[in-house]
Amino acid sequence: MHDGINMALALQSAHLSLGTLISQQARKTPHHIALKDAHKSCSYQEFDRRTSQFANFLLSEGIRRCDRVAILSENSTDYVELLVAGAKIGAIIACQNWRLAEPELTHCISLVAPKLLLTSPRHAQKANALPFQLKTYILDASFADLRATYPEIAPEDVTTPEDGAVILYTSGTTGLPKGALISHRAQIARAYIQMIDLPAEPQDIFVAWAPLFHMVSTDTVFKTLMIGGTVHVTDGFDAQELASIIADEPLGRLTLMPGMISPLIEAVRKNGSRVKGIKWIGVMADLVPLDQIAEVTTLLNAPYLNTFGATETGLAPASAGTIPVGKIAKNLDKTQSALCEIRLVDEEDNEVPDGTPGELAIRSPALFSGYWNNPETNAHDFRGGWFHMGDMFLRNPDGTLKFVDRRKYLIKSGGENIYPAELERIILSDPRVIEAAVVRQKDAEWGEVPIAFIARKDDFLDASAVFDMLEDKIARYKRPKAIYFIPEAEFPRSTTGKIKRHLLEERLL
Repeated sequence: MHDGINMALALQSAHLSLGTLISQQARKTPHHIALKDAHKSCSYQEFDRRTSQFANFLLSEGIRRCDRVAILSENSTDYVELLVAGAKIGAIIACQNWRLAEPELTHCISLVAPKLLLTSPRHAQKANALPFQLKTYILDASFADLRATYPEIAPEDVTTPEDGAVILYTSGTTGLPKGALISHRAQIARAYIQMIDLPAEPQDIFVAWAPLFHMVSTDTVFKTLMIGGTVHVTDGFDAQELASIIADEPLGRLTLMPGMISPLIEAVRKNGSRVKGIKWIGVMADLVPLDQIAEVTTLLNAPYLNTFGATETGLAPASAGTIPVGKIAKNLDKTQSALCEIRLVDEEDNEVPDGTPGELAIRSPALFSGYWNNPETNAHDFRGGWFHMGDMFLRNPDGTLKFVDRRKYLIKSGGENIYPAELERIILSDPRVIEAAVVRQKDAEWGEVPIAFIARKDDFLDASAVFDMLEDKIARYKRPKAIYFIPEAEFPRSTTGKIKRHLLEERLL
């Protein structure tokens, strides 16, 4: 038995923060490279000093624990240093998507009410055009000089595990983006899950080319720095640059997204197919043609990650499986991630039997802390003490999970449920197809019907050939009522490579 005072002290002694964990690497491996880009690098010792200076600058600007600091910038070493500087004082870094239109960006920044905005020179004009007053610094040479005047001694760590570390924004395809608050506890748990399911070494470099306003980079940046590895930051996706890095540096997980695999394959081959060593590649295998997965895994000699996660969950709930090198996967069923518990439930939150589609609900220390200033959505999505993802799965007898589709993409046609992902998987299995997306269209007779957009490798592939291919593979009522062929470049994509279905639906109008 413990009295209340001892229990409180015990809980306090269990606290860990991202800033403390990363600073420890400066004592363990002071001379190992923590952060680099194409022009410079810094050791853990130097990185710790620089982030402490940044943290002390933030304190001088009145930033305190749980205050928000917004950043509008392309990937840079300054960006990474701000993430860690904020973590050292308990500030929350609100990572803005610089691709957003002015009304969307205005919404995202005003939603979290930051005390300070940091922007790169490239996006300073967009920052200055915001329709409200907000103290702003440009991350240029003069700012670097200013920051260097602050003390190199780390400020007192007042952070608790449930304090927010970052706010990342979810897709706004059905409305304005929501701000997902991700705590120190969640980021540490996400690192644990990666290390259990995809163990990395400090020698494994992580290339942060995907936007740092997305969890696919931010989560792994924190994990890499916690284990004493090296983060190599690039200014977005450049196939030639990435091919050079692949040739020269040993990588852990290499992020690859739909739409970016073909140019990388071409660049690596142009570079003599040289690969230093990669442990895993890819995300979102469901959105990539199976023959392309086999091609890129063979070229890079690394298995493809068969992942399913989200901004709200990290790599959990189902990202522990891989597709072997050179193999055409027979299915893309998922393996449950470590450190999470999942249920598949119906509309009344009753657990469904194996083989029946249900919405995935999850419990995990990797979960986010809710959507910022959105109590109604939080109450709905966290009902019953489980986070409901809005994704439909069915459980196989062996315990693996088959992704069915996003609930919001469900097409109701004549009383039947049609999940676009099921149809897309079949179309993408055809080697004549580069890309495919199935969307809904209003129909006077059936209510809604599926329509397919396809990018083809073979110009002789026509609608009748696609219908012939589908003939014995899927029920007639699930087949598309029309097929439109468009170039791959015309598929509208988010920053993570996901197709923006609502824009294809608008195209039908």
